[in-house]
Amino acid sequence: MSKKVFKNADEAIFDVKDGVSIMFGGFGLCGIPEHLIAALRKKGTKSLTCMSNNAGVNDFGLGIIMVNHQIKKMIASYVGENEIFEKQFLSGELEVELVPQGTFAERIRAGGAGIPAFYTPTGVGTLVAQGKETKEFEGRSYLLEKALKADFSFVKAWKGDPYGNLIYRKTTRNFNPMMATAGKITIAEVEELVALGELDPDQVHTPGVFVQRIFKGTKFEKRIENKTMQGMN
Repeated sequence: MSKKVFKNADEAIFDVKDGVSIMFGGFGLCGIPEHLIAALRKKGTKSLTCMSNNAGVNDFGLGIIMVNHQIKKMIASYVGENEIFEKQFLSGELEVELVPQGTFAERIRAGGAGIPAFYTPTGVGTLVAQGKETKEFEGRSYLLEKALKADFSFVKAWKGDPYGNLIYRKTTRNFNPMMATAGKITIAEVEELVALGELDPDQVHTPGVFVQRIFKGTKFEKRIENKTMQGMN
């Protein structure tokens, strides 16, 4: 049990080497494992295949390792807030696989559940369908989509305990729970690391069996991508 608890993100990623695949939890900038991303930048690990709902922004999230040319391939749903991503993609430096968001979520869930592939109607007749098997069910066409798994999953939770049981808050329950199941090694950063027995079992979203390493973060920025203000008359 005690072997799961690490001092910080730098220690937790000791064996993350060049060329590995990593899933990053979060939706936009909400619930991202920001300490783990910062540790990756510091470590300088390169040629990474990154799977995330988004590509961060220029100076936060995955943007800080992208600007450092550490990402080789990006599998994502939404990348529109990152100018560095755009430049690297258009120059041919960055390989990109864009996946419809629902399909992306299900591919990750399938990977964690041991399901190798599934059929979905999303993307039929579009560029998404190129090179994929199509099959008809009850008069409707479906694409065969393969599951996603990774060498590592980096997730962010609100609370955790030394066993690795995790509780997420609100919107952070986006891609974090499913990604926690789909990595060979799941590393969790938490805002609060509590003693065993303090978490209500009925409130646990990710059981500790899926988490290999955990540490308590210090300062969390909790930024947003865009802020829109509306004045009052």
